[in-house]
Amino acid sequence: MKSIAVFCGSSEGASPVYKECARALGLELAQRGITLIYGGAAVGLMGAVADAVLEADGQVVGVIPHFLKTKEIEHRGLTELIAVESMHERKLKMSELADGFIALPGGPGTMEEFFEIFTWAQLGLHGKPCGLLNVNHYYDPLIALFDRMYGERFMQEKHRAMLLEATTPQAILEQFLRYSAPPVKTYLTEERT
Repeated sequence: MKSIAVFCGSSEGASPVYKECARALGLELAQRGITLIYGGAAVGLMGAVADAVLEADGQVVGVIPHFLKTKEIEHRGLTELIAVESMHERKLKMSELADGFIALPGGPGTMEEFFEIFTWAQLGLHGKPCGLLNVNHYYDPLIALFDRMYGERFMQEKHRAMLLEATTPQAILEQFLRYSAPPVKTYLTEERT
């Protein structure tokens, strides 16, 4: 695993534990020689994870749309900053550059990015691991929703198992190293194949 995309908030959240976890993830990535791929901002958890990687002499590639360069305050100290035209291009570029995807706490933008990349995995567009870093029980309600989707038969068991989750950077990265993508989702039945 050479690179991991991290989706996270452009704010630091209500508790200092979120920033501490973002920094811990950044340090762990740098120590393992894994390049951080992220949204390119200098603020919030985005800035915290990037700064931690850089402070530990790691590599950071930011991907930011032109219109957000001033709103999110682009990070000017990165290994590389890629400017793109749209949010769609940002997600596509991040997906091309990353070998896996982690969501730290964040708001609707973080959820939208994570859900799209998870859906791409479910559809077989990539076979890369997707995980939630569930610091401070932030993602407990989302994990419960995934369990409900499975229980109500809106998600197959093999796809529910694709959602990796851990409370520490070390634990989520160890899961990523052991990850094997399930067979591609299909709606065909044996009679139709």
